Amino acid sequence: MSGRGLLEGQVALVTGAGGGIGRGIAMRFAQEGAAVVLHCRTAVEAAGEVASRIRESGGRALVVRGDLTEEDVCRRVVREAADWGAGRLTALVNNAGVQPTRELAGMTVAEWRAVVDTNLSSVFACTQAAAEIMRERGEDGGSITHIASIEASRPAPLHAHYAASKAAVVMHARAAALEYGRFGIRVNSVSPGLIHREGLEDAWPEGVRRWEATAPAGRLGRPEDVGDACVFLASGLASWVTGHDLVVDGGVSAGPGW
Repeated sequence: MSGRGLLEGQVALVTGAGGGIGRGIAMRFAQEGAAVVLHCRTAVEAAGEVASRIRESGGRALVVRGDLTEEDVCRRVVREAADWGAGRLTALVNNAGVQPTRELAGMTVAEWRAVVDTNLSSVFACTQAAAEIMRERGEDGGSITHIASIEASRPAPLHAHYAASKAAVVMHARAAALEYGRFGIRVNSVSPGLIHREGLEDAWPEGVRRWEATAPAGRLGRPEDVGDACVFLASGLASWVTGHDLVVDGGVSAGPGW
């Protein structure tokens, strides 16, 4: 694997690794030397393809499957990562999430809960399970990173449930950083902007054009841009960084909102 070896010797669990951002994070972790556990719920084939690419490049990868809206499944997935045999679990990236669209006025409690359970409750349960394992390491407990969104502070229409869940994810990271810091566990969040995925330009051409015109960087984000941020936060370069939300949006949040 190419890279500078920033995560050499680490074992990392990436949830939602069958999706675009998750795949980008998993590949960047592997390129920097980590053994990677790729979690997926239904995208087994996609996660398996990434795992194969990692192995073909000389890295180590394992695929685990489970519905993280269930607390016991969160604990099982974390335990499988810890018991894999590639080393001690040192990093968790809580990336699994959903982003449906629904008008707030017509949203049901069931629809609200489906988003909150996936985007927030799974973060709570996986973090708690991973921290129990990491705290045994003493001063160098490990790193936990939540994937939030710039919608945590800049909501979009039809995304009330999503934006609220991501705002809570950011605050959970800060609260967890306070409580787990004494065990050597750092907890941060990464808030991406619009990240490219296959077919996006065809499905939402006007949105892509607006983004590219607004972003100082002049382009959409790439999954590896988010992966780079997660690598930094999991590495020794961020040994004194905790409770922080790292915005990765090409500068969109720096612009005026009018």
